[in-house]
Amino acid sequence: MALPRTALGPGLRVGRLGLGCMSMTGAYGAADRAEAVATVRRALDLGVDLLDTADVYGLGANEELLREAVGGRRSEVVIATKFGLIRAGGRLAGVDGSPGYARRACEASLRRLGVEAIDLYTLHRVDPRVPIEDTVGALARLVEEGKVRYLGLSEAGPATLRRACAVHPIAALQSEYSLWTRDPEAGALAACRELGVGFVAYSPLGRGFLAAPLESEAELAEDDGRRRHPRFRGENLPRNRELALRLEALGRELGASAAQVALAWVLARGDDVVPIPGSARRRHLEENVAALGLALGPEATARLERAFPPGAAAGDRYPPEVMQTLDR
Repeated sequence: MALPRTALGPGLRVGRLGLGCMSMTGAYGAADRAEAVATVRRALDLGVDLLDTADVYGLGANEELLREAVGGRRSEVVIATKFGLIRAGGRLAGVDGSPGYARRACEASLRRLGVEAIDLYTLHRVDPRVPIEDTVGALARLVEEGKVRYLGLSEAGPATLRRACAVHPIAALQSEYSLWTRDPEAGALAACRELGVGFVAYSPLGRGFLAAPLESEAELAEDDGRRRHPRFRGENLPRNRELALRLEALGRELGASAAQVALAWVLARGDDVVPIPGSARRRHLEENVAALGLALGPEATARLERAFPPGAAAGDRYPPEVMQTLDR
């Protein structure tokens, strides 16, 4: 099956919808490995070629899962992985964007993924202790050596993005973007378009909340990482549920799911915006891909804008220690 395609930056072509793989190795509680592998393979059957992972997801297990799932279909896949976040004891322990660490991390990811080159290699968070020119310079050398094909940044601010592009072309900026997280509209999207950088929107379904709003924190497994996220806790949760229920109502009117409406809204932000909804189950993947066929008319778009203005969601999108890693 052929998906509509677009370009990320100077030459990297991908389907208009990618697949975020983080939840396949336990980020949101226990995962079914066999189903996750089947989901990746189904994604390829559907023409979804951008597979997004990171060395920190499952402490390397996510990359290993992709190696198994992709198997002999390497030519059908654009593998995107990230480095720079350090975890210990299940929590964020720091950021490392040093040139030496970039090289070690890349070589470790190559081994786990079982590939000769990473298609899109992304700095997961900007390291405030290391000039971005030094980090990108080290990544540029990996490109020269054929270990990496294209470079990306995640959660980098416009000024940092401009400095990075002055060292080496950046194919994509990856940041959270959805109806309830519209931060990129404050400058990041405009900077990407000015610089010819594609935009990869992660968590376009609000970590699943916009697709299936919770009534209580108790619905989350004890080991679900969302329990630490302010938007899923305390008085923020019922306020955010009200937002998500409006989305459900509009979906019923349009004959679509809430997830499909939310994805259609992100897709309509521009051909240079590629959402990567996370899914570890085939039925969710298939539902998400169907959103490519949903066109939101002016009335539906206006209703979403009224329901989800910038800043509508209650609570920060990350716990405090992770919020501190975001580059503005």
